[in-house]
Amino acid sequence: MPLAPASPPLFNAADIQAIDRAWAAAHPDTPLMPRAGAATAELAAALAADTGEPVLLLAGPGNNGGDAVVAARLLRTQGFRVVLVSRADPARLPPDAARAWTGWLQDGGTVLPDIPGTQRFGLVVDGLFGVGLERNIEGELARWIAAVNAMDCPTLALDAPSGLDADTGTVRGCAVRADHTLTFLGLKPGLLTADGPDHAGTLHLDTLGVDTLPATPGIALTQLERRHRLPPRLKNSHKGSFGHVGVIGGAPGMVGACLIAGRAALAQGAGMVTVGTLDERLVVDYGEPRLMLATPESLAATPPGVLVIGPGLAQTTRAHALLSAALDAPGPLLLDADALNLLAIDAELAGHVAHRTAPTLLTPHPGEAARLLGTSVAAIQESRIEAALRLSTQYRAHIALKGVGTVITHPDGRYAINTTGGPWLAQAGSGDRLAGMAAALIAQGLAAGDALETAVWLHGQPGG
Repeated sequence: MPLAPASPPLFNAADIQAIDRAWAAAHPDTPLMPRAGAATAELAAALAADTGEPVLLLAGPGNNGGDAVVAARLLRTQGFRVVLVSRADPARLPPDAARAWTGWLQDGGTVLPDIPGTQRFGLVVDGLFGVGLERNIEGELARWIAAVNAMDCPTLALDAPSGLDADTGTVRGCAVRADHTLTFLGLKPGLLTADGPDHAGTLHLDTLGVDTLPATPGIALTQLERRHRLPPRLKNSHKGSFGHVGVIGGAPGMVGACLIAGRAALAQGAGMVTVGTLDERLVVDYGEPRLMLATPESLAATPPGVLVIGPGLAQTTRAHALLSAALDAPGPLLLDADALNLLAIDAELAGHVAHRTAPTLLTPHPGEAARLLGTSVAAIQESRIEAALRLSTQYRAHIALKGVGTVITHPDGRYAINTTGGPWLAQAGSGDRLAGMAAALIAQGLAAGDALETAVWLHGQPGG
């Protein structure tokens, strides 16, 4: 997906439907379907394998199917052989889609009721369902989707792969696994998180010439903006110019988590980092001897500018006391790992977090988020954005709900979905590194929410 000048906004299904209605009311003689069909035909022509095989277009009963029909007409005028498959009821088509079908049939186009079983294709265009799907796909349509997923040719989905919930990224029964998705008007959150990235493939955005779009609380974090960037370092500076990070954790057997966070904070530019491990046998980090060591109690009682607590903390009585003390830190506080698990089992601690006046950041994975919200991991994954926003509200905190398409939410209701990262991050210690990176950026002067977005984006870069 080409990077936009600024992180592009995210629109859910209701937003898109409202934009469609507003455009139709303001431009009754300029429907968007011909533009969507033209954009589809242009991309399909570029993606179709150069084998001489026809392009298969699957058209559903709504406007998504109408887009596919317009594209079929245009592809045929360009010399492509096309096979259009649909079981849409002509009497129940929306007006724009009905006009597209009429044009196709008047031009001599034909419609097959099923996918030819023995024909090979150079491209499949999935126009079955768009962003408004509200039920699980089953029966004959599920068989079509299975057949498409088994084909040895590229697949282009329109707006969203059929079967993928465009708001949440969850699969409704089954879903097309597209190589490319051409999405219209704006990006949809479900394309970027949960199962979305595995089903959408490469994203292409076409705004269809609609240049006035409503404000939304969500963005796709496709790049770092000015607010994410630290100022250039002055030559006349010293270690105290770049902040002091403290990290509390590292119970016996889990010291590495604390050291990973501390090392990441140094690597991200913090001027000083002090680590307080519960395992008192640690006297030096030979891998990174610049790390200073202190007792965790002294760090909690007199915290540095930014404090991280949780990596390798465990859930002992001592850990509980350290977390309770850390919540009184006057500066920014990042809670990760066992600090989150302690919050989940102690309502008093959780209430203390919500009443902090300094910025608070929580970086849960889905399991930790489920414990914090008293629900299941499946429920978190079924609605990742909603879950992260609930956490932000409940704890008055900046949240990074980790996973594919990490969701970053803020107490004011804004959210971002990160577009970097990959399965290489699915490894022990990855979250500890993220915690240290975010703390270092805050220590150097970034606002807490901007620092969390920056850290997540950088963490997802190869080698980040």
